[in-house]
Amino acid sequence: MKLKSLLIGLGLVAGLSTAQAEDPFKVGFVYVGPVGDHGWSYEHNRGREELEKHFGGKVKTTYVENVSEGADSERVITQLAKSGNDLIFTTSFGYMNPTIKVAKRFKKTTFEHATGYKRSKNVGTYTLRTYEGRYVSGIAAGMMTKTNKLGYIASFPIPEVIRDINSVYMAAKTVNPDVEMKIVWVNTWYDPGKETDAANALMDQGVDVLLQHTDSPAPLIAAEKRGVRGIGQASDMSHFGPNAHIFSVRDDWAPYYISTTEAVMNGTYKPQDFWGGFKDDMLSIASINDNLPADVKTKIQTTYDDIRSGKFHPFTGPIMSNEGKLVIEAGHTLTDAELAQVNWYVEGIKDSIPN
Repeated sequence: MKLKSLLIGLGLVAGLSTAQAEDPFKVGFVYVGPVGDHGWSYEHNRGREELEKHFGGKVKTTYVENVSEGADSERVITQLAKSGNDLIFTTSFGYMNPTIKVAKRFKKTTFEHATGYKRSKNVGTYTLRTYEGRYVSGIAAGMMTKTNKLGYIASFPIPEVIRDINSVYMAAKTVNPDVEMKIVWVNTWYDPGKETDAANALMDQGVDVLLQHTDSPAPLIAAEKRGVRGIGQASDMSHFGPNAHIFSVRDDWAPYYISTTEAVMNGTYKPQDFWGGFKDDMLSIASINDNLPADVKTKIQTTYDDIRSGKFHPFTGPIMSNEGKLVIEAGHTLTDAELAQVNWYVEGIKDSIPN
């Protein structure tokens, strides 16, 4: 009691309380690839940097990169929670179950999982409407191909990747009824060697426009070397293929990271399933190449405008699967919950989804 009275007399208790109140809000991030992948993790990390910049010293962030999906991610997420992070963003589909498991043990910590569908009292989910960018990509690819063969380098057969493949193909068919699409699954998010091999295998089959759902610029670099075209993934990849590059579909996570952090800090946060897209300026068409024909540039812009305004939605029926089943009835637009469970290819794709 004498010590406390002395501290009060010196004004130190109040000072200590103020210092504690001003401790920065701690936010952790888990990335599936390196921050230098020039794609998915690169843009998540750029969003993290914008978050710190926005709040100044009020927010302190940390991140762990190259975290494998599965047991390794559970260990990393647990460590971030133990380290006193108030909010943790886990940024890959395969982190879904580990995030849910860790969240049950750390109920005072808020968790946000990217691209998943499982939520709880302290776990929210968020994703981008990547299918919007893919639809614009399909329009451009269908107009630019001379061989009528498009190539798609796919990562894993999860709903996000499957619906994006469908979106590209449906769009391409509207401008080029003769177009075909060949798909190679690499079973990785980031592996420049595998991505290069896949790109070359597709080009060896006559593909002259490459699209990807992987995170390195390797496919675009391969396209540049062989004189074909490509579209960048997640970030602006134009400098990797000055001639090959059609445009990139760029992700911008900063607005969501800032708004979510602010909500948790001020006590207004509620778990939700958030989808950001063109209209939220979280998805954009970056660096349209000057070497594109004028009609292609115009079509890219009008398609983007129609999707952004809500005038057009890629997944509005009637739509048939490639197995002859009506998967979207006439006039129905898939809800977000339905989009999150797409497990079929649209009519015309001559392939089957891997198990």
